[in-house]
Amino acid sequence: MISTPDWGRTEPFEDIAGAVAIIGVGEAEHSKASGRTTTAIAAEAVSRAITDAGLTPADIDGIMWHPAFSEQFDDIAFRCHFGTEHAMWTSTEGGGMVWAGTAPVAAYRALASGRARYIINAFAVAWATQRSAMVGGPGQSHAQQLAKRQYEVPFGWFPQPTYFATIARRHMYEFGTTVDQLGAIAVHTRRHANLTRGAIMHDRPLTLDAYRASPLVVDPFRKEDCSLISDGGAAYIMTTPERARDLPQPVIEVAGAGLGTSETGGHWAQQSEITSTPQVFAAPAAYAMAGIKATDVDVLACYDPFTIVSLMQLEDLGFCAKGDGGPFAESGALAFDSGGVPYNTHGGLLSHSYVLGIAHVVELCRQLRGEANAQVPGAQIAAYGGYTGPQASTLILRRSR
Repeated sequence: MISTPDWGRTEPFEDIAGAVAIIGVGEAEHSKASGRTTTAIAAEAVSRAITDAGLTPADIDGIMWHPAFSEQFDDIAFRCHFGTEHAMWTSTEGGGMVWAGTAPVAAYRALASGRARYIINAFAVAWATQRSAMVGGPGQSHAQQLAKRQYEVPFGWFPQPTYFATIARRHMYEFGTTVDQLGAIAVHTRRHANLTRGAIMHDRPLTLDAYRASPLVVDPFRKEDCSLISDGGAAYIMTTPERARDLPQPVIEVAGAGLGTSETGGHWAQQSEITSTPQVFAAPAAYAMAGIKATDVDVLACYDPFTIVSLMQLEDLGFCAKGDGGPFAESGALAFDSGGVPYNTHGGLLSHSYVLGIAHVVELCRQLRGEANAQVPGAQIAAYGGYTGPQASTLILRRSR
């Protein structure tokens, strides 16, 4: 990790270790263009999470989403779908990406103050369906930002694959990272997706030779270096550990949380440390809250829009030294059965689905319950690395019974 970095900051959080538990998880079907709406996809995930927790819709009195994404499942959508009329605590500090890792902090405040008892965080996208009509998707979301439209798009530095290909080339220049090392990440996550029912790439194996033969998208990226575009969604339900012990699922406690922010905002061209992520600010705070080190983590899931983002977060979360991410990935340590650092054991954004990280948290809960498809034996502590570019979050989960 970078020593005493000065290009960002750690956001202050209260100590929530052992004060929040995840009691139910659910996923909608992950698919290519399906014709479904975002709201309908989210409703499916929410309904499955409620059933998984052994609750009813009437029990859910808190709901979290993020307003930056359209048609998310808010309290109005909840009532319309389930036919309920009760009051609900609401928060727009939920969703996927960074917020999939920090939602438990906002939930803690509501649980501790008695404003809610059972809080659901949900996120969904219908980007594959929207793209079939040439609208929506991550590229359009960036094109709507005026600064990018004025200062990046005219020069061809757009959209996301171009940003991160530039970052990958810089990492190669600084540290000697190779194409095959990026490919190792794609191959490992595809193997995990092949084992995971519900992953979009479940039946599509990938070898390193096949990766090498794949055409370039933007040098040095092949399409396997880039995340899927899909329809899909996920949700998880939070309450206090005391209530959780009366419910059917194993208690998965939030042991730590951290949030790091870059001083340069969302424009990667302005980032002073272009080969690092704000995990260097988020992870130490989360580890300290949980009372652990990176070496104590049994299973890891990171927001992985591109292989290079996986590689940089492995470094910045402390699983290897800065610059050693390439050899670390190439060593085989990321496989679920390697005895190393099992990584994105459902396939991640690269091979499972592109629902912006919330399915990563669901997968970690299943790992800690012992019910994942690519199960890590004896997993007790899990870490999620959320990412938006300007921010990163680290969430530590622990099985308590």
